[in-house]
Order: sequence, then structure tokens, then C-alpha cells
Amino acid sequence: MGGRTTVVGVLMGGMSSERDVSLKTGKAVCRALASRGYDVRAIDVNEQLPARLREEAVDVAWLALHGRFGEDGCVQGLLEVMGIPYTGSGVLASAVAMDKIRTKLVLAEHSEIVMAKDWVLAPGDPVPAVQDFPVIVKPSVGGSTIGMARCVDQAGLTRAVADALAHDDEVLIERCIEGDEITVAILDGEALPVVRIVAAGGFFDFDAKYDNEETVYQVPAPIPDRVAVAAQRAAVRAYEVLGCVGLARADFMVDGEGTPHFLEINTLPGMTETSLSPMAAKASGISFEELAERILKSAHCLSRHAAG
Repeated sequence: MGGRTTVVGVLMGGMSSERDVSLKTGKAVCRALASRGYDVRAIDVNEQLPARLREEAVDVAWLALHGRFGEDGCVQGLLEVMGIPYTGSGVLASAVAMDKIRTKLVLAEHSEIVMAKDWVLAPGDPVPAVQDFPVIVKPSVGGSTIGMARCVDQAGLTRAVADALAHDDEVLIERCIEGDEITVAILDGEALPVVRIVAAGGFFDFDAKYDNEETVYQVPAPIPDRVAVAAQRAAVRAYEVLGCVGLARADFMVDGEGTPHFLEINTLPGMTETSLSPMAAKASGISFEELAERILKSAHCLSRHAAG
């Protein structure tokens, strides 16, 4: 990048079920980067993205996308082919982290990352007879808790699996960990303060995340230091093992013994001014504008090195 005369394309919207959330992220990032003096172009991503990138003469892409075709390595691969540096993780890390089942398989051998017992279902597989409810059902690929459900009996589990299969070809069923829900943002390999989420109704679903004003976020989280440190270490380790870049955010449930159980890692977490990662950054003295600029400065593109 050649400094603030660089044309920054903020890629937002896209074609996933998380489009509306992505537009909010993108607009907030555009305002932040413009306030720092950058030449910013808002780009709503569709099938014409390559032509739009050339038309706007984009030098670097700030990825404000969430979900399929944006957070899963697809856009990252396109930008690699075009030789345009981009923010966030690369193709492989993005693809693996987007898939909850593959993420757990990759992280399973790392003892510092504790994960809940699970079952994996593909279309046509029988719904397991679960003895230990409640369980959480979620599509393997997806975000923003879309298609996720908490089940307390076998009938509810059967309905939830059918709903999740409408969103993806594989479904992950996990034993529900009862306790505090926390999240750890990682910026350039360093953990930010832990955020505790107190969801209205006790379950952090799509409504609690985006529509319910009664959901409470506490940062630094009022939890024992040993729990916070364990979560931060596990988050950083997952970030390193998967090969993440820039900003990512790992989510956990803390059981009654104070053990954080890893749920997933988001390689392009929400970046509105009220999102969890900016909230954690603010607790570290990093403003929203500074955070957006730091992410921009982490932009990379492997193909430029390969072509050189």
C-alpha cells in the first residue's frame, strides 16, 4: 500500500444470508477510514465484483463481508488471482474457519483448546438418540447464529436438524455447555480483553444478537482471571493453528468448573461501532477508527510475492 492516497475498496453486502449485517459493518468502516483520510470506495459485492474492482481502481480491499462467498475463502481467492491485497485471513484459514466441523477437526489435537462433545450429520443420516440434553444444533457452515437452535428433547432435536439442513449439507450437534458465554477478539496475534455476553432469555441467538436491546455486554468480563487467561490462550492458539491474519474473534462457553469450551472462530467478525470486537478494542484504548486502520495495514496478498 502506498499510504493514504491508496484507493481502499470496502467490500460489503454480498450474497449470503448475513448481507444486512455486512452492510452495517461496511458503512461503519467506510466512515472510519474516511475520517482517517483514506480514499474509500464502498463496493456492494455481486457477480460483477472483478469489473467493479477494476472500474474503481482499487489498490487494497477491506473485507466487511460475512458468510458465504465472503468469509469462506471465495472472495479471498478472487483477490489473490487479481493481485489485490485484502484484509483478514487467507484462502485456507478462511475456508476452514468458516466450517465448524473442519475447524474442530483441525483443533482437536491441541489440548489447550477444550471443545464440547459433538455429533456430525450429513443428509440422510439418522438423528442420534441423545441421552444428555440440552444440545445445540447448528449448520456446519454459516454465521450470525442463523439456523442454530437449542434443543431440550428428541422431538425438538429432530425439528432443529431438519431446519439446519436447509442451510447447509452438514449439521453439527454439540452438548450444550451451561454457563457464561464469552468472546475473545484477537488482533494481529494478540488477545484483547474478554467480553461476557448476557443474552436476554439466556440464549444468544440471532434476535438476542441484533434485535434485542436487553442483551448486555460486559468488558472486561467479570470472570475470574484464570478463566479469562485460559480463554485468551485458547483463542490465540486457535488463531495461530488456523493461520489467521488481522482481526478474528473466538467464542466460548464457560462450564461450572470455569473451563472455557471453544465454539468457533470468526475470521471477519462484525465491525459496527457496537460490535463485540470494537468493544474489546475500546477497552484496550483502541478507537474504532484506529482499529479499522490497523486492520487495513495488515492487508496481504500471496500472489504478489509469487508473481514477483
